Amino acid sequence: MSRRRLDSRSGLSAGLLGEIQTPVSTEPMESVYEITGELGRGKFAVVKHCVEKATGKVFAAKFLRKRRRGRDCRAEIIHEMAVLEMARNNARVVNLHAAHETDHDIVLVLEYAAGGEIFDHCVSEELLPEAQITRLIWQTLEGVHHLHQSNLVHLDLKPQNILLTSLSPPGDIKIVDFGLARRLGAVGELREILGTPEYVAPEILNYEPITTATDLWSVGVIAYMLVTAERTFSRVSELAVDFIRKLLVKAPEDRPSAAECMCHPWLWPQQICLSPDSATIRIVRERSCGNKWPHREGKENRDSPHYHAKRPRFDGEVAAAGDGDF
Repeated sequence: MSRRRLDSRSGLSAGLLGEIQTPVSTEPMESVYEITGELGRGKFAVVKHCVEKATGKVFAAKFLRKRRRGRDCRAEIIHEMAVLEMARNNARVVNLHAAHETDHDIVLVLEYAAGGEIFDHCVSEELLPEAQITRLIWQTLEGVHHLHQSNLVHLDLKPQNILLTSLSPPGDIKIVDFGLARRLGAVGELREILGTPEYVAPEILNYEPITTATDLWSVGVIAYMLVTAERTFSRVSELAVDFIRKLLVKAPEDRPSAAECMCHPWLWPQQICLSPDSATIRIVRERSCGNKWPHREGKENRDSPHYHAKRPRFDGEVAAAGDGDF
């Protein structure tokens, strides 16, 4: 079997990783996997359902174009692989199984999540029970917390990038699509315009420094989408409203961390009943969790255009719509 190591350490943008350990095979995909259909499609990637012939195991094969708009994008693909390798022990992140290279693509063979996107629950006429929503948000925070411990930020958290291991009942979550993820702290401040407009934090739109708090804004939008299915807060618990309001704060320093979010009363049942990771619970309880949760209406910057421009609409407020990725 022919294998090659991809390496692109020179000329990396800020926050990009350049070394990988996963061997990249040049053996034709069809000789190793039976590719049985398409699971999803983006601007520069196609995800296909595949079965490993030797084992019968099911995977998702993500075909990433090496050239996009006439530009060599190998470095970005290597970076995505490196991030997945760093997150290999994170149970809430999809696992990288193998990688292949063709003339036009690099293919990431990923863990298969049979339940599809939680986005489907955001637009469904039938809302998930709030107890199920708190479980999904807890697990998302669990995954984000572990990423942040490694100084990794996802920067494209949205319902389309959070998958479920099973559909009915909804399984555990798996965070996917790390193409925009960055590592903080390597080269000073990180400023970039990236992400999906409906979910990006104000500091990205203002070209201000990106921090781990940037991901927490997106978690707040996801929570809003799940509890309302894009409607208003008419039948949502006060604790859920409080949780979301505390995350959708313009100033990043005023948002709670992922660990602090896991201490919010809305998620308390998950700490005892639904999290398999007792170590995470211990970390959360040892943190000073209470200091981010007092009411602070004066700090939410309601007069800011960013407060009203985001997708969430509180008590009839109108939000501007936006489509697509930056």
